[in-house]
Amino acid sequence: VAVDDVISRLTVFELCEAFYALDPQGRVSGGMLGNGGPGTRLKLRTEVLAGTWEALVSGQADLAIGVGLQSPPPGVAVEPLGDLAFVFAVAPHHPLAAATEPLDDVDLLRFRAVAVADTAQRMSPLTVNLLPGQDVLTVSSMAAKVEALLRGMGCGYIPEPMVRQHLRSGTLLQKKTLRPNAPARMGYAWRCGSGRRERASLGLGLQWWLTQLVVPTTRQALLERQGV
Repeated sequence: VAVDDVISRLTVFELCEAFYALDPQGRVSGGMLGNGGPGTRLKLRTEVLAGTWEALVSGQADLAIGVGLQSPPPGVAVEPLGDLAFVFAVAPHHPLAAATEPLDDVDLLRFRAVAVADTAQRMSPLTVNLLPGQDVLTVSSMAAKVEALLRGMGCGYIPEPMVRQHLRSGTLLQKKTLRPNAPARMGYAWRCGSGRRERASLGLGLQWWLTQLVVPTTRQALLERQGV
């Protein structure tokens, strides 16, 4: 299972716990772990941007959670997960904290941005909300990006749920920008084989995960619980 770094790890691990609580016939076994469970091994991998798609289409994952909604290649099915809001955030001691809003590109270009590196190795990596010529601090995870923002080492767009508590406490400030900032439309995708979108033709393990992802509360939790 490839999981984009913007997705709630807490919710993913809760899904893993529920999966391990199944017996091989799919019945709840009282939460037995160890040698119990459904008889299917899980392998979780964290990806960023195009890397999430790449893990799926390259065969390194059977299911990808947190992909951008786009036309899938043959043999891949995709469904919407929901919209993820982003905010432009800075530390209270960052120079942009006192700047007049809305900030334009000239304002942003003067200061270092913090970006998370796309994990794609073969697909073309994506660059989002970075200006040509802007200084960039590139980090390996969203958690590292939040830490850099808190230290005033740069500025940048970040999923709102991931910094919600920091915004409430004032350890980070949200600034309005002229740059368009529409919510990111997120989805999940799975390898189904050519012409085999029907879930009955999939493995039991993958069927179980897809059944969970249909539940609206699960979709919301995957997008909203990063900061818990």
